[in-house]
Amino acid sequence: MAEHTAVVKQLEGITFVGKTESNQWVTMDGPESFGGSNSAIRPKELLLLSLGGCTASDVIAILQKKRVKLDDFEVKISAESTETHPKVYTKIHLEFVFVGKDIKEKDVERAIELSQTTYCGVTAMLEKSISITHSFTIKESKEN
Repeated sequence: MAEHTAVVKQLEGITFVGKTESNQWVTMDGPESFGGSNSAIRPKELLLLSLGGCTASDVIAILQKKRVKLDDFEVKISAESTETHPKVYTKIHLEFVFVGKDIKEKDVERAIELSQTTYCGVTAMLEKSISITHSFTIKESKEN
């Protein structure tokens, strides 16, 4: 079993910085009404970016192996959460948007499927307690 480490340090109030084994710092903060300075991403929001970044990395790597050329790509993430504490996410939807020429739907479907069912560790952890759905759009690049 591999072990991983991280550290979170308080800067002031509820403004924190965190660092993991990649040795990159990320700043987290909360609203002023909760003791923060409203100067950085909320810790729970990082969860959405982690999911999006994990699955996006997989999808791009798979499509590159299939020699699919993309002119643009993004994952739009929407989430629903409970109204009362603890305010947890209950549903997350990932909308994959691909832009390019002659992108085959079957290649995109397979790349997303492999990410969601085999490769994305964040999906594997979260799907045990959160409904995660996805959709995709393929847009043709405009002629220059």
